[in-house]
Amino acid sequence: MAWTVLVFSGLLETVWAIALDRSAGFSRPLPSLVFVVSLVASMAGLAYALRDIPVGTGYAVWVGIGAVGTALVGMLALDEPATLPRIACLLLVVAGVVGLKLFQ
Repeated sequence: MAWTVLVFSGLLETVWAIALDRSAGFSRPLPSLVFVVSLVASMAGLAYALRDIPVGTGYAVWVGIGAVGTALVGMLALDEPATLPRIACLLLVVAGVVGLKLFQ
């Protein structure tokens, strides 16, 4: 259960990062609200998962999921460049996250 919550919390990190960008410095109410709600839910999920997962592993997986998710949304929906080197770097992050899970 802890790993499921951790993955979902990592996905919520992507949500709050994109919402933060879209809030335009908290000047737009709806993205600002999405940011706050998803941030609190993401942190709560991380806290819950860390009851059973070591902090170093849990935090690195959470950040990795959020970073890769945010970069993918940027490339797929926000016109950020999707170059081969960027994609290769994201695959390295994914490999690191999988490695942390496997060698926990």
